[in-house]
Amino acid sequence: MAETLREKAVLMDGARMERTLARVAHEILERHPQLEGTALVGVRSRGVPLAHRLARAIAKACGATPPVGALDISLYRDDFTSIAPQPITKGTEIPFTIDGRTVILVDDVLYTGRTVRCALDELIDFGRPARIELAVLVDRGHRELPIRADYVGRTVSTTRSELVQVLLAEQDGKDGVTLLERAVEQAPVAIAPYVGRRSSGRRSTDRKRPSVRGRRPAATRKPAARKPGRRR
Repeated sequence: MAETLREKAVLMDGARMERTLARVAHEILERHPQLEGTALVGVRSRGVPLAHRLARAIAKACGATPPVGALDISLYRDDFTSIAPQPITKGTEIPFTIDGRTVILVDDVLYTGRTVRCALDELIDFGRPARIELAVLVDRGHRELPIRADYVGRTVSTTRSELVQVLLAEQDGKDGVTLLERAVEQAPVAIAPYVGRRSSGRRSTDRKRPSVRGRRPAATRKPAARKPGRRR
């Protein structure tokens, strides 16, 4: 049986994603109107271009651009030894100090919460921020850790067999969010051709002969009584 992914629903197109990011940027400004001491750090890989887009949306709304960094959590994953023999790391780039700052982690999809936990562990190794917040494009539920996003683009109810695919123009050539479901394709079952019994030309002797109604079998019939007569 082969497992494939098929499209179930389109959650966002390019225009809706742009409007969603603009709304999230305004929510950040409502909580941090001065932007002093606020920085965005994207979680690789798609969290980084999302963080840059949020920074541009914030700059368009207020005229100030927050600094943006990139976080590679590959070495902090709890399944690091099982994802690949030699995982490829792209490196962490935070060209500013996070001490005393409000750091907003940015990621594409919030699922079990384990990715965010790894990002928190690595971020703490770089300094002591005053506050850490989380912004995600899609929250699909099924949390395994007590982690909640402060800014959410869209909340979607999903099953564990489904997948949320985020496409970004910077990496994928187009923008969009799609809900995929796993479909199991069963291999066709080969049916052998029917081969009938060949007739030998002789009548089978193991068949039971039909019985005659009202007639007893020979073994159970009584002998016929003889009529009295003269002996010769």
